[in-house]
Amino acid sequence: MAQVCTIAWVHGLVQGVGFRYSAQREALRLGLTGYARNLDDGSVEVLACGDAAQVETLIAWLKAGGPRSARVDRVLVEPYHSDKRWERFDIRY
Repeated sequence: MAQVCTIAWVHGLVQGVGFRYSAQREALRLGLTGYARNLDDGSVEVLACGDAAQVETLIAWLKAGGPRSARVDRVLVEPYHSDKRWERFDIRY
């Protein structure tokens, strides 16, 4: 099981609709660490670390639209490299 970190920027109607909390719930269900946070431009940034297949599952969930209350227009994804280890999946403010 390869461990990876991926960062995604989710654009659309993704703030004020419970998106970060839904992403956290999904990430925890998949056993991932990282965070979700709102950005000033109205997007949500999601960092997911863990088993490569589980990270891909979360990215697919983001691209599929996340929670029903959200509208995802696009998701930009990049590999993320850091020496920092994430203990859990947090909501950042």
